[in-house]
Amino acid sequence: MEDKPVEKQVPAKNLLHLIEELIPPDAGFIKAEYEGPDIAIYVRDIVYIFSDENIVKSISATVKKKLIIRSENTKLMDPEAARAEIIRIVPKEAGLNEEGIRFVPEFSEVYLEALKPGLVIGKGGSTLKSMVIATKWVPRVFRIPTMNSDIIKGVRQMLLKESDFRKKFLTSVGKRINRPINKSEWIKATALGGFQEVGRSSLLLETNHSKVLIDCGLSPEPSIKGSDANAGSDDNKAFPYLANANITINDIDSVILTHAHMDHTGFVPYLFKYGYEGPVYCTPPTRDLVALLLFDYLKLVQRSGGTPLYEEKDVKKMLSHMITRDYHEVTNVTDEIKLTYHNAGHILGSSLVHLHIGEGMYNIVHSGDLKYGFTRLLDPADTKYPRIDALFMESTYGAQNDISVQRQEAEVNLVEIIKRCVDNGGKVLVPLFAVGRAQEMMLILEAFFANNPKYKLDCPIYLDGMLLEASAIHTAYPEYLKMNLQHRILSNRSPFESEIFEIAKGERSDIVEKGPGVILASGGMMNGGVSLEYFKALCEDPKNLLLFVGYNSASSFGRRVQAGAKEVALPGENGKLQNFKVNMQVATVEGFSGHSDRRQLMSFVENIRPTPKKIFTMHGEASKCEDLARGLANRLRVEARAPMDLDTIRFK
Repeated sequence: MEDKPVEKQVPAKNLLHLIEELIPPDAGFIKAEYEGPDIAIYVRDIVYIFSDENIVKSISATVKKKLIIRSENTKLMDPEAARAEIIRIVPKEAGLNEEGIRFVPEFSEVYLEALKPGLVIGKGGSTLKSMVIATKWVPRVFRIPTMNSDIIKGVRQMLLKESDFRKKFLTSVGKRINRPINKSEWIKATALGGFQEVGRSSLLLETNHSKVLIDCGLSPEPSIKGSDANAGSDDNKAFPYLANANITINDIDSVILTHAHMDHTGFVPYLFKYGYEGPVYCTPPTRDLVALLLFDYLKLVQRSGGTPLYEEKDVKKMLSHMITRDYHEVTNVTDEIKLTYHNAGHILGSSLVHLHIGEGMYNIVHSGDLKYGFTRLLDPADTKYPRIDALFMESTYGAQNDISVQRQEAEVNLVEIIKRCVDNGGKVLVPLFAVGRAQEMMLILEAFFANNPKYKLDCPIYLDGMLLEASAIHTAYPEYLKMNLQHRILSNRSPFESEIFEIAKGERSDIVEKGPGVILASGGMMNGGVSLEYFKALCEDPKNLLLFVGYNSASSFGRRVQAGAKEVALPGENGKLQNFKVNMQVATVEGFSGHSDRRQLMSFVENIRPTPKKIFTMHGEASKCEDLARGLANRLRVEARAPMDLDTIRFK
């Protein structure tokens, strides 16, 4: 496949003047200004622009930027009158939250929340256009999750409150992105974490003029007590090697996140704590899931008596600096680097990152964590890209013997083990990672226990912990899920609210004392959280079953029990250590990982187009990274190797 010729960009200093020339005189051009990676255009007659959609399309195609058209403030309708107009125009069936209509004069926008955003937008944007014509305010439409979500409410309220700051911040980012520069002479990448290991994922990409971090995470079980003075240094293996990167925090132009898991995002608030003021790019669901996981991290550390690396204010500062982008949306993150997100199939909003550097100088794809196989929740990872010179690829299960159980076999095994325990009068405790694994389990159990008479259960399936909030966030972004799930959520038949599930309310002891049941509880490795509380109440009864469906790290509590511990010491009700006998059954069912196994990883690279010229394996134990690199080199006849942390690779 031949590379397409890259069109020369219009010099940044001439860009705003060019836009002024391209706007029809009848629109009454006022100004154009940079707003993050986009350009905002203010006009006197926004109706004229909205009456012909080809005007914006033509200008956008010329300047190669996303354009946002806004009215001059003096032309905006009074908010109370505009509210009445919007309520009149939007169909009742849209489920518009009338109390949630928020006017944002800093952006000449009105924020609308609805259960069915499609009806607010209208066919071909007709309803939106009617609102603009009537009020001159430009609507931004958000989906209301079908389940209550305090995180989504909090994030949206915070962004609204920070509108004045966001306007200034985005303007400064836009100016930096569009500064005039000379062509870069070199490109290099430095492994700062997650190479020949799992955890603290971080890669620094540099040119003469740009410094971009891809992910900045913590190890799965970081040292969280005491001083953070050595965070990021060579002697603290919980954090990325930022102190060894020969850059300061203020040198970083932008941070690009692949997905929300803590081993990819958990160190970013630390950057803000110590002075980072730049943008953080991610998909919209990643932003909300990041908020969920980071705030939970702070609670867990404080509850355990530890000292968090950062405070709540640092997480909020990070959220206020986030710029969200959907899949396949091309975005400048520096003056010479373009970012495009592609579905990674790992968790909601997870992405492969495609970076186009310079005017065709070099193209890199970074996999983050990927799943190139069947799940009930997400489509497999994307394999089509415009160009790939180098691929950085995860290797979590990259060894030759890392072959997972066939999915259909795993699902049948899972439900039969659960049914057998319940039919014998026991309770099944399934500890789950709240994001991804929990929703996958809910879909499997619903498919079997709600729709297959053979597996009918005469007991409740309880949902408890952070997985409820995570599931709610999934319902706010159905477009990121498989098509059949999209249809169900959009038609108010969300599988996460199926009648077979019962939300745990009141005292957990009430659930424990009832008859047989299944408990899906957050806290996948049982290092804390809801799953550990249920374990203490259930572990001494041999009728009960602890069922693992996910990974337990070597030092986790879950691994101890999984390995056969018969007695464990845990904090009791008074906080003092208490011995618990592990009489309950313990089982593990493999086959539900959000990562690809060896066959899927090989298949992904075989199907990716175009074939990468170089491949660098990462995010796996050293032996797995090296094994996968050898396998790819032999099969594809390309250069493939497994860098170590602190290795630097020069591409140009």
